[in-house]
Amino acid sequence: MTTLGIVQARMDSSRLPGKVLLKLGERSVLERCVRGAQLSGVLDEVVVATTVEETDDVIVEECARIGVPCHRGPVDDVLARFLGVLDEYDSDIVLRFTADNPLVDPALIARAYRVFVAAGADYLTTSIAHTLPRGMDVEMVRTPVLRAIDPLATDHHRVHVTSYIYTHADDFDVIGLTVQPDLSHLRLTVDTEDDWKVVSAIVDRFGDEPVPLRTITNWLTTRPDLVELNAHVLQKALVQA
Repeated sequence: MTTLGIVQARMDSSRLPGKVLLKLGERSVLERCVRGAQLSGVLDEVVVATTVEETDDVIVEECARIGVPCHRGPVDDVLARFLGVLDEYDSDIVLRFTADNPLVDPALIARAYRVFVAAGADYLTTSIAHTLPRGMDVEMVRTPVLRAIDPLATDHHRVHVTSYIYTHADDFDVIGLTVQPDLSHLRLTVDTEDDWKVVSAIVDRFGDEPVPLRTITNWLTTRPDLVELNAHVLQKALVQA
């Protein structure tokens, strides 16, 4: 069974332009996301999916620098980009990542993957009943399912690749994972300047290597000032993504 990780990445961002190539310590945001995925030990390959826009040429250059393959596809159709990757790389299972999540936990990815394989499900996500911090979610899907939704998904479902699946869950075998305690009030993603300050502080404290989620959240209990710093930020709705 072949497992593929796809990291979607663009330079364009309405709230923090160029965020995926900002430096956190010695690594870019994108590199940290790719590295966290690779260190999960469950992926045969990781590919970055970006667009054909000239502004994303620098993402292609960054991928070459860090030694990860890159696929370019349509600007406003992320699902088509993913399918383009699938046309180039063999896979049975696809794990989806977004490049603005530099703190992904390899152990959490591996644990979710084991549940998914053991259950024989079509799709697994931690974002249906949201209990993980924003930026730490894990999702994976069977490759045939991703191909099957291509003629069905329209509008924002083609931007948020797997949203069609969990909004039509009766048609698929879907697993929604949760964690306790509920940590959904925390933001560990990079989408705004305040998010950037929080994540930068975490990297300054723990360094360039991926850090277990519990280590980060335990430390944040001692830093309520950081938790409060980006608590006001609202996540974009699917139709805005």
